Amino acid sequence: MKASIWVTLGAATALVAPIAAQQPAPTQRQVDSLAAEVRRLRARLDSLAAQVGRTPPGPAKDTTAGDDLAALRAAAAATVGVTDSTRADSSRDMTFVGRERNQNQLNPEISVTGDVRAYGYSPGVQSNNFDPREFEIAFQSALDPYSHTKIFVSLENGAVSVEEGYAYWTGLPGHIRFDIGKFRQQFGELNRWHLHAVPETEYPLALRTYLGDDGLTGAGISLYRAFGGLGTHEVTAQVTRSGSDSALFGDAGRPTYLLHLLNFWQLSRSAYVQLGGTGLYGTDPASNLKTKVGGLDVRLTWRPPERANYREWTLRGELFSLKKETAGVGCWRLGGYASTTYKLNQRVILGAAYNYVEAPLDGSVTRQVIPSLTWWESEWVFLRAQYRYEKNPLAGTSHQLAFQAVWAIGPHKHETY
Repeated sequence: MKASIWVTLGAATALVAPIAAQQPAPTQRQVDSLAAEVRRLRARLDSLAAQVGRTPPGPAKDTTAGDDLAALRAAAAATVGVTDSTRADSSRDMTFVGRERNQNQLNPEISVTGDVRAYGYSPGVQSNNFDPREFEIAFQSALDPYSHTKIFVSLENGAVSVEEGYAYWTGLPGHIRFDIGKFRQQFGELNRWHLHAVPETEYPLALRTYLGDDGLTGAGISLYRAFGGLGTHEVTAQVTRSGSDSALFGDAGRPTYLLHLLNFWQLSRSAYVQLGGTGLYGTDPASNLKTKVGGLDVRLTWRPPERANYREWTLRGELFSLKKETAGVGCWRLGGYASTTYKLNQRVILGAAYNYVEAPLDGSVTRQVIPSLTWWESEWVFLRAQYRYEKNPLAGTSHQLAFQAVWAIGPHKHETY
């Protein structure tokens, strides 16, 4: 810039020189005045030049950001195989797709479980040694943000039935869960479980004797609430029309009432205990029948968190009491079981159970001892070998050897309930 200033000043001097040549010679006073003006202009020029030298140069325009963005756009277009010509063609042939929900997403989650057994008996003639015990199809889905449904269809002995089919709502006022439909009822612990999930091949003998061969089920409503304070506590209240053996409540189809309380305590990071109690009541006015069933259940489980897949020990037991009054006459019968399972490793589980039950009619006592060995081939398949010793005052002593194979497919494999 300094050089350009000097060039401009030189050009001005060159223009003034011819004009000055035509004027008369200046006096000495004029010459001194002009010299002083030239010095003043020179000093001003030097000052301007110094200021220009102290000012930092302005930043150069950065074009790398634009170049990088253009490079990213070009790389993305090359990845998807889009060129300028195809982009122009696609803009001309553009089609719009609606945001409607895909039909596949409307389908429920479907799981299927197979349960097949082979038996050997002593004493007696061998017959009916193979039993396709049950094939279960489970449908589960969210109905909307507030409710869900579960439906379990059972194929057993050539018959098709709905084992469970209910809808439930969670997050209701008061943190209540509400169920309506047909469901396995919350009597004790194992009655709620599906057959393929129980620790032995069948439900405990006392449960089958007092509540029905397949346990206690009913169609109706259920309310559930959990709360804390010195542990965790759960209350379940159910009003149903019992779908179990008609010998329990008669054939009137009247409502039955169930109340279950479960208490849970964490003993350590590896162990917990739960203790529950159940009461069940129903009537049949036509036969003047009143049925009362009570139950206590306890469970202790040890499962170290760092080895939960390889080590677990569970001890559980239930005590049942039954009183059926006809015209005010009846007596209490007792039954129960104690069982344990121990996981040796990720695949092998050892089990043992003891059953005791008094017959509802005559009070005769039946006892069973059942050791078992379960091998989980994978998360989809497990195999079980089981021996059963039974002593019955009417049939005497009997022995049974059973082999069970259970497999499952779908997102909800081997669900307990």
